[in-house]
Amino acid sequence: MDGHDADDAKKSTADMTAFVQNLLQQMQSRFQTMSDSIVTKIDEMGNRIDELEQSINDLRTEMGVEGSPSPSVPPSVKEEPKSGNDSA
Repeated sequence: MDGHDADDAKKSTADMTAFVQNLLQQMQSRFQTMSDSIVTKIDEMGNRIDELEQSINDLRTEMGVEGSPSPSVPPSVKEEPKSGNDSA
């Protein structure tokens, strides 16, 4: 019966290994999905902050108050796209 017990132990070990590998793959997939979602939300938040800063600067201009542009994103960078032919 020792041969039968050894076969059961090998099968049990193989089953456990397959289970753990499957579980790790599921966890990796879920973490990747969450990571992608977080990065997307951070990008969206950054865009909304940039829009808010631009709106505040526009309001200051309308009111006649010269506001300093945001140090993170100067308005000239947003309004004038850079061309690849600057060196010519």
